[in-house]
Order: sequence, then structure tokens, then C-alpha cells
Amino acid sequence: MKISHKFVKNIPDKIEEGVVYISIEYATAIHKCFCGCGNEVVTPFSPTDWELIFNGKTISIYPSVGNWNFDCRSHYWITSNQVKWAPKWTKGQIERGVDSDRKNKKEYYSAKDRKSIFSFLNKK
Repeated sequence: MKISHKFVKNIPDKIEEGVVYISIEYATAIHKCFCGCGNEVVTPFSPTDWELIFNGKTISIYPSVGNWNFDCRSHYWITSNQVKWAPKWTKGQIERGVDSDRKNKKEYYSAKDRKSIFSFLNKK
């Protein structure tokens, strides 16, 4: 599935289907879930959330987007302005993923000095 992207300062009131809106100033992106359910998906950019790659023409967002709190539970990658569907996760996989995210955030944000932060980043 081909998508487009728009760099914006503020997220617009009306989110168009198939468009990823990216605010560098607020380090976040938003789009409507690509499954068609209509839910808005927010992907904040940070060392413990998502990473945006812009190559001058297309965007990629890493890691995958798993909409575990939506009824659709869609799971996909955004790579070079393409949506690539990923396998659905089981309840157990989702729980382990959420626990891992919490652990990584806690470790990152509780780091007492830059050395601890670098050691965290080197683990990835």
C-alpha cells in the first residue's frame, strides 16, 4: 500500500487517509490506521519510541506500528512510503512487547549519567 507524507508544524484538524503527518517541532507523527478502521495513530519520536528516517523523498518509521489498543490490532511497517503488513501478534506477544517497552523506558530515563545512556543505546 503506497502512502504519502506531509511535514507540518501542527497536526491538522482533519487527518486524511493514507497520509502521515510529521511534526519535527513536536517530534511526532500521526496518521489514520491503515487498516481502514479510522482510528488515529500517534507515533512519538524519541530514543525509546519510534525513529523517523527521511531520505529526501520518502519516510520510514521504525520499529513497526502495533495498534494493540484498537479493536483492529493492526500491525505494520512504514518503509519508503509503503505500508508493509506484519503478522498479527498474540495476546502473549503483545504483553511481552509492552513489558519490554516499559523496561526500556525505565532504564533509559532512570540513567544517572551519559555513560548509562550510551550503554543503553549500545544494547539495541
